Amino acid sequence: MPSFVSNLESAIDGTVLSADKIQTLHKDRPLWVRYDLDKIKRSLQIDNLKNRPHNIWRYKELLPLSPEDSVISLGEVVTPIISCEKLGKKYGLDKLYIKDESSLPTGSFKSRGLVMAVNMAKKFGVKTVAIPTAGNAGGAMAAYAARAGMDAYVFMPEDTPLINKFECKVFGAKAFLINGLIGDCGKIVRDGKDNIGWFDMSTLKEPYRIEGKKTMGLELAEQFNWRSPDVILYPTGGGTGLIGMWKAFNELDQLGWLKDGKRPRMVAVQSDGCCPIVRAFDAGERFAEPVENPYTIASGIRVPSAIGDFMILDAVRESGGKAIAVPEEKIIDYMELTAKTEGISICPETAACVVALEMLSNEGWLQADEEIVIFNTAAAQKYPDITEIKFTMIDIGSPIDWDIIRR
Repeated sequence: MPSFVSNLESAIDGTVLSADKIQTLHKDRPLWVRYDLDKIKRSLQIDNLKNRPHNIWRYKELLPLSPEDSVISLGEVVTPIISCEKLGKKYGLDKLYIKDESSLPTGSFKSRGLVMAVNMAKKFGVKTVAIPTAGNAGGAMAAYAARAGMDAYVFMPEDTPLINKFECKVFGAKAFLINGLIGDCGKIVRDGKDNIGWFDMSTLKEPYRIEGKKTMGLELAEQFNWRSPDVILYPTGGGTGLIGMWKAFNELDQLGWLKDGKRPRMVAVQSDGCCPIVRAFDAGERFAEPVENPYTIASGIRVPSAIGDFMILDAVRESGGKAIAVPEEKIIDYMELTAKTEGISICPETAACVVALEMLSNEGWLQADEEIVIFNTAAAQKYPDITEIKFTMIDIGSPIDWDIIRR
């Protein structure tokens, strides 16, 4: 089976580029991977998927690797959709679900994008990769680079969560802390392309992370019996996942695989401490102005300037969705609320989506009978340093005060 990739295409002006060599940006903006969908339609039927392994590679016709390429993999499973009846009931919603990405190999949704980016880099002969990160992307790239036998460099703001720092080191990357923001890390990666000779794996600086993240949309459609849910709430920093899912639904629609032709309303969720996409959406702008002095405890969405800003905003608007900023001070409380209510370990980025769920429900923007999916992009265990946990100490040398225990 050949690759069904036909070409690459500039997202900013539609310029067609070759897919047969390594490509990065066009006019400093990202690229799309385009497929011969008519050829796929003739070659693949939904029934063909039934006996395939339950991992992201089951959608191989809609992915960029060729059959002769050896795949670097850590076991990228199809992640579960968990019904959240109690949490939904709290907000008057009958069909609320969380898609839990924490079961992926590196514990977050970043496995999807980085496995594809590293595979394609290896295909084109790349030996050394580098990435700026404030969260899970660095660890994911380091893991797949180790698997592929590549050298990896990771640059992180010094307040990046502890576990993310640890992952980069334990997977063998050369990891550095920066007394600045992710944009400062990105500048080092850009400057190092000539000085060190690495390949820049920054968000949307190459076209294949979108294709890996696209599998979230492909999985959702299949899990909903080839329909889409009504609404997807997605924590949005660089926005690769939101962009990728919208691409997935468009491709499935062109293939005729979406039974009702309906696509979801996409909601980009940010913290009010860092919300460039929300500001641009509210102002009716296609491009977002960078945020000065950004702050949020949800490090994965602390992206003051996204290179794919227009792609995010296009997807949100085309879908009839919206961009929403949530109060930063509520994020930790809603992590705990969700865990206590449903027993699901969610990350702060996902907690922002739960806050957004409450806000949109109160506004009447969400309807009781709509199917609503929140993406849990990683588990709470990755963020032990963001909140202080207090315990009551029991002195075994003294009589036990049962009243304290009852309280």
